Amino acid sequence: MTPIRVLIADDHPMVVDGIRAVLETFDDIQVVGALSSGQEVIDRFETLAPDVILLDLNMPNVGGLSATEIILERRPETRVLILSMHDSPEYISTALRHGARGYVLKDVPTEEIRTAILTVHGGAQYLCTGAESRLTPGTADGREPLTSREQTILLELAQGKSNKAVALALEISVRTVETHRKNIKRKLGISSTAGLTRYALEHGVLQGTSVDL
Repeated sequence: MTPIRVLIADDHPMVVDGIRAVLETFDDIQVVGALSSGQEVIDRFETLAPDVILLDLNMPNVGGLSATEIILERRPETRVLILSMHDSPEYISTALRHGARGYVLKDVPTEEIRTAILTVHGGAQYLCTGAESRLTPGTADGREPLTSREQTILLELAQGKSNKAVALALEISVRTVETHRKNIKRKLGISSTAGLTRYALEHGVLQGTSVDL
């Protein structure tokens, strides 16, 4: 079986060295690099081509959340797994809204990090016990549900329509569209139109399939 290519990004050398040393003992994981800032990740991840990026939230220059969004816009197939000391619901849910596939606290055993890597690489979400317990029931996906009107507007925006075109199509004011657009971006943790389009594609919105938002 081809090893899972993993990139580690954390600005604490001892953390990186410890995780790398253990992960390299597993035959099914190949550590392709260890970086110390979000900007380094953005500059080099396409060349390193990792399957999974183990990413700290708090790093110099560019933080983990911004890096996650840029990574997924450039290479959507990459799985981002957040490794953090923060266990607050706000940190966890925000990371998931930005596209992270998992969230692991830094105090978990390294064997659990391996389990998390295998899980997100397989397409599933992974939350360590400490992170999962901090989220209230029904918020494990980190998203506040969109209203039916917001879903409709998301579909229009994802097709590349301007606020004015959406307003004409739905017979509402441009200001109303702008308000809905801001709410959609806030709920989904997405800051760009490209991000909205990617989200719509990944969740079947543009294909007209049923969507669980």
